[in-house]
Amino acid sequence: MRRRTGPPGRRWSRPWPGSIPAEPGRRLGILYYIHDPMCSWCWAFRPAWERIVHGLPPGIEPRLLLGGLAPDCDQPMPEALRRKLRGVWRTIQRQVPGTPFNFAFWERCTPRRSTYPACRAVIAARRQSPRSEEAMILAIQRAYYLQARNPSDAQTLCDLAAALGLDPARFASDLASPGVDAALRGEIEQGARLGVRTFPSLVLVDGARTRHLPHDYLDPDLVLARL
Repeated sequence: MRRRTGPPGRRWSRPWPGSIPAEPGRRLGILYYIHDPMCSWCWAFRPAWERIVHGLPPGIEPRLLLGGLAPDCDQPMPEALRRKLRGVWRTIQRQVPGTPFNFAFWERCTPRRSTYPACRAVIAARRQSPRSEEAMILAIQRAYYLQARNPSDAQTLCDLAAALGLDPARFASDLASPGVDAALRGEIEQGARLGVRTFPSLVLVDGARTRHLPHDYLDPDLVLARL
């Protein structure tokens, strides 16, 4: 589980089976998934989250909320932190078997402790098409963890946007815009109001009730049983 070092939630961007509108007069609960596209524990949790979304009961709506793991930074990551994060990847592979990582990233790239650019890329993609939100999240994760590319770099993010068929000029403009930055900070603030300090986190809001749901990377039924 990653802890943030440093604005409202988005609905899950695909028409998942199981995300069924509430019946008339029935209270609609919102299941917030607070994440960061460059959070390695979120990458490990991805299969479980997808199964949770598919298994949601009627009346529970999943929403994505960017947590913002690490603010903007232009400095190369210190060697001690690089070793620590490589160790985190190995820990994840032990605890969540089958989670793939390409360790060549640490040799090919100049890593920076900076995930806000990737978070802004998710918002910039969402602005062009709600369905592009999830596509961008997955593209960032695959680039980072499988292809040894650096999503802290704006050029990498622009290349991913072009590969997704987004308007490159508009994406690049949005990525650097004050409006997208303000939207990210708004989601970060909402996560903080929900009491979230680590990623991934699941928070169920049902009327006036707010519940933090424990989760298991290998057993999505742990969450579903509490809904």
